[in-house]
Amino acid sequence: MLTTEEIIRNVRELEIRSRRLASHIFSGEYHSAFKGRGMLFKEVREYQPGDDTRFIDWNVSARFGHPYSKVFEEERELTVMLMVDISASGLFGTLIRRKKDLITEICALLAFAAINNNDKVGAIFFSDRVEWHIPPKKGRDHVLCIVRELLTVEPERKGTNLSDALRFFQNTTRQKSIAFILSDFIVGDYEDALRISAKKHDVTGIKVYDRMDMQLPDIGLMHVEDSETGEVRLVDTGDAMLRQQYAERFLSEDAACKSVFLKSGADLLHMRTDEDHVRILKRFFKGRT
Repeated sequence: MLTTEEIIRNVRELEIRSRRLASHIFSGEYHSAFKGRGMLFKEVREYQPGDDTRFIDWNVSARFGHPYSKVFEEERELTVMLMVDISASGLFGTLIRRKKDLITEICALLAFAAINNNDKVGAIFFSDRVEWHIPPKKGRDHVLCIVRELLTVEPERKGTNLSDALRFFQNTTRQKSIAFILSDFIVGDYEDALRISAKKHDVTGIKVYDRMDMQLPDIGLMHVEDSETGEVRLVDTGDAMLRQQYAERFLSEDAACKSVFLKSGADLLHMRTDEDHVRILKRFFKGRT
């Protein structure tokens, strides 16, 4: 368990790194990628060539004897919800970092990008139940609270239930929001809950996985444990057929995940623990503009 000093240092390091990236790399892309809730009236000014004639204010124009146009601006304030899978499978990682570590870095970056644009940000931490809920607010101190929880939260349960987390999100979030679901999606049926959420909210899944989730190494006999159920099995990784079946299962589960998101009208990103998540996020934001 981390000491108080280590927690403070880690929070500060993550803040510095994430704020720099959010300010210098994502400021324009984030703003363009997610639209506001509508248009608000700003002012009336003299008509200029190219103005939409539908927005001419005829009353003001008649009063002053020449045309005036209404000017509108986008209602920018958004609410960003981070739905964070903190089940036991997130502790797995064989290369640069664990899935949990990558999820933490992505969440911090998204949170600072949100407050840089004066948006609210909140978080839902879930295992096979909702473990912790941080209602959306603005400001640096609030984001640092979320970052601290990302670094220190310890789930009481090991399993994963995304459907319950999505239902909780639906019941606690009334206005349209931007939701990021960060998980390895090693989870049971959640199609109905995702479809309902995606009808109202702008939902993006971020599937975090490790290289060994895709393929077993050929290292002979190995004891493996299911981190969520505790089941232990002896596996012969030297068996080529077994390795092939393992790889095919990953591809099959991934295809099913893609299909669920596609049918729901939600976006899905893939991030491997040894990949550059900044580059992937930036490409995603640019693709939405």
